[in-house]
Amino acid sequence: MTPSPGFVDLQVNGYGGVDFNHDGLTLEGLHTACTRLAADGVERILATIITEDLPVMIRRLRRLVHAREQDPLCVRMIAGLHIEGPFLKPDGGYQGAHPPEAMRPADPDTAARLVEAGGGLVRLVTLAPEYDPGLRTTRWLADHGIRVSAGHTDAPLDILRAAADAGLTLFTHVGNGCPMTLSRHDNIIQRALHLADRLWLCFIADGVHIPPFALRNYLRLAGTARAVVVTDAMASAGLGPGVYTLARWTVRVGEDLAAHHPETGQLLGSAVTMARSAQILREAVGLSPAEIRLLTVDNPRRAAGLG
Repeated sequence: MTPSPGFVDLQVNGYGGVDFNHDGLTLEGLHTACTRLAADGVERILATIITEDLPVMIRRLRRLVHAREQDPLCVRMIAGLHIEGPFLKPDGGYQGAHPPEAMRPADPDTAARLVEAGGGLVRLVTLAPEYDPGLRTTRWLADHGIRVSAGHTDAPLDILRAAADAGLTLFTHVGNGCPMTLSRHDNIIQRALHLADRLWLCFIADGVHIPPFALRNYLRLAGTARAVVVTDAMASAGLGPGVYTLARWTVRVGEDLAAHHPETGQLLGSAVTMARSAQILREAVGLSPAEIRLLTVDNPRRAAGLG
């Protein structure tokens, strides 16, 4: 499938051999990643920084901001930053690629330090609402014009509802960032789907994080009007199988273009491109061109407030 210009991706940890969460990130590397993204039909992204010790996250945010502002292509391509963590559920299989020892309960002061390091570019923060006491951080972020997304969470339905009242507007990679086995009925996937009329639901459409038949079921229930496709791309995106880095992890990317922990096999991101995701949506999920545009262009713009 020929890449269609205009893809908007709200979760990009790296691309084209470049890891945005690596302390060695350079201007040249960031330019390379943006060049490859543009060649693959992507127009704008939220560059994503994931959980680490707070000083490390702050350093990486500042480095990314500094590199971006020196390059017109990077300024045009990187519409903002997505901070995923460190306010996530650290146990029970909800942690995903995020190191549990670096996670912490949410608080507005810590959020303010991260936002300050983001130099006015932070558009989206993913957190676990049950680790946000009194939902004070959710309210603080929303009051400062930053979108808040639930993710790596097992928040009960009443807390998710309260978080939506407090300013929560998205749910990060529904069906992932959770254990392989869940309660049959009352689980975080069902709760997210139940709130599809209030939250933008984000899905990784690489055919691995969610089987296409399951994604079709989810979209039938949630509808395409408020669904968003993200790649959760890491350094391997656009390159294919091999061994790459994602922050502190060394990950193996197989022929399925999903990134796996080399020892546990746990999913740690994706090597899929938005163009490939669009192909999967068309061929395996059965969506129309208009629906694919909604999920990969129009809805991400609206969900992140990108105009």
